[in-house]
Amino acid sequence: MTFQQFAYKNVTRNKRTYGAYFLSSAFSVMIFFMYALFIFNPHIKTGLVVGVAVQAMTISEYIMYIFSFFFVLYSVSTFLKTRKREFGILMMHGMSKQQLYQLIFLENMLIGIFAIITGIACGLLFEKLLLLMGSRILGIEELPFYLSWKAVSLTSFSFLCLFAAVSIFTLFTLRVNKLIDLFQAVQKPKKEPKASVLLSLLCALLLFSSYFLAFTTKGGDIVIRMLPVIMMTIVGTYFFYTQLSVFVLKISRKKRTLFLQKTNIVSIANLAYRLKDNARIFFLVTIVSTVSFCAIGAFSSFNVLNQEVEKSYPVAINYISKKNNTLEEKHVEDIENGLQQNNISYSKMTFPIRYVKTTVGEEVLYISFSQYQKFLKETGKTETIRTLKNGEAYLLPTTLWDEKQFTAQTYSLKGENHGFLSIKDVASHIMLPNTLLPSQGVIVSDELYEKLSPSKTETYVGWNTESFSKTNDIGANISHTGLVSSSDNKSYALAVGGTVLASQKQIFNTMFFVALLVGAVFFIASGSFLYFRLYADLDYDIRQYNTIARIGLTDQELRTIVTKQLLLLFFVPFMLAVSHSLFAFKALQSLFSISIAQNMILVLLSFLAAQIAYFLLIRTQYLKILKTKLL
Repeated sequence: MTFQQFAYKNVTRNKRTYGAYFLSSAFSVMIFFMYALFIFNPHIKTGLVVGVAVQAMTISEYIMYIFSFFFVLYSVSTFLKTRKREFGILMMHGMSKQQLYQLIFLENMLIGIFAIITGIACGLLFEKLLLLMGSRILGIEELPFYLSWKAVSLTSFSFLCLFAAVSIFTLFTLRVNKLIDLFQAVQKPKKEPKASVLLSLLCALLLFSSYFLAFTTKGGDIVIRMLPVIMMTIVGTYFFYTQLSVFVLKISRKKRTLFLQKTNIVSIANLAYRLKDNARIFFLVTIVSTVSFCAIGAFSSFNVLNQEVEKSYPVAINYISKKNNTLEEKHVEDIENGLQQNNISYSKMTFPIRYVKTTVGEEVLYISFSQYQKFLKETGKTETIRTLKNGEAYLLPTTLWDEKQFTAQTYSLKGENHGFLSIKDVASHIMLPNTLLPSQGVIVSDELYEKLSPSKTETYVGWNTESFSKTNDIGANISHTGLVSSSDNKSYALAVGGTVLASQKQIFNTMFFVALLVGAVFFIASGSFLYFRLYADLDYDIRQYNTIARIGLTDQELRTIVTKQLLLLFFVPFMLAVSHSLFAFKALQSLFSISIAQNMILVLLSFLAAQIAYFLLIRTQYLKILKTKLL
């Protein structure tokens, strides 16, 4: 048997241990390769939404690659620690340190090469599905399958370098000293875990503070609070596993009625050691899971913004003609021809928009109370609003946030309009979207409307229809994006709700799709971390349960102990990640005027179902292995 064959036999012989590591690596390679195929597909045309998709996938490539490096590094380090006894036997039979290092390098590279080949093969298998889903999400023609050798080369070279770099790095960290140390590496008695009261209190304080800041976040505060909340959560999570959890278990051991009940004496005593020993892995799993939940949850919640678009555009197509606009007649004709060609029934409304100057030089848009009432009637909305007195005004909302953020204010008018506009309240319905207006607007009484001398007057034309989404691409000759802002220095402004909605849907669906696959990579990796840790302790567990079995441990008691320990192993990090995510979602809710709770709950329930399925699978396999090994 050659040295290379010996390395190959070592890998295949330990397939149970390397299984999750190999599959997770192959899955990462597959997603990376599929994104690369999409990016290098020559049939993809340029455009805003397609550009966003390609950019998002490119960023995801970097994120996955960096994450894969640390994932592989940790995985290999874990496996080497569990094989020290095996290395001791090899060295006792004459293997030199140089040969041992060569063996480890070859094994890592073999697994890496197999993972790359498997990942690329599976990527080719599922690429057509990705192209089909991507085409539908982006709203473009179905992309044909295309095998890009650039994608193959990029994926192969990138991950070969990654596995080689990790293999070399781990050789520098591997310590091979005395043979006796290698043989006793897994048999050394564990020290009793200790916890600091001060650090436990600090952990509780950090987590409570981060949760409080996230819970009380409002609007723009989220940017300011994000970094301190993240840092406190990370540090608090680490101390939770290394200090607070051990401290709580020590207290529970003092409660004899609980500690001495049935198999709790084994479960609780063992748990303290496991939490301390596995603190870093639990910490990693919690943080990685939290990132997965938040990434997928955040982008899924952005679909709520689609509902906000329809509320922000009460009239499907809005057009404002400014002074000296020679294109008004042509633009109106283009829009109406588009509506007729698409068999969209509509009602048209036209009214003047006036501006008045304040003493500070600001121009304020104003409309009459009767105009606002007529608009509500045309759009099928109702609002009980009291008649305005002279000098009073209502704020005309242009976003869904205006009503929540309203504060009373007074405008001092200039020149012949000498006087004041006192804004006491805000109207309940948006009349004109904010992209059409250079400043805030107000509703004044009909009497005051006639008295005020406008500094300028513009014309508003609106086409109201119940077929909101069908107005996509209407007026594309004027603007292919459906938006011409008042600040674009043109003689007109335009807002086509259907086009804005379609573009937003495509962008958010693309971001969600990309986040879903990246989040899946992170979540599968977090499950693999737990798998590694479980099988790293397998030999120790077998010796422990063998000892207990000699004094009468039954099969049912064994299942109970193992189930309790696996429940804690799988669900303590999961539930802490859920807790972190819930407060993160609460902070995220401050950016939306519509509830995102339903999306968040659906995402977390999906992850919970996947975690339960993974737990049941591992529990079944683990019990099966234990029973075959026990005397």
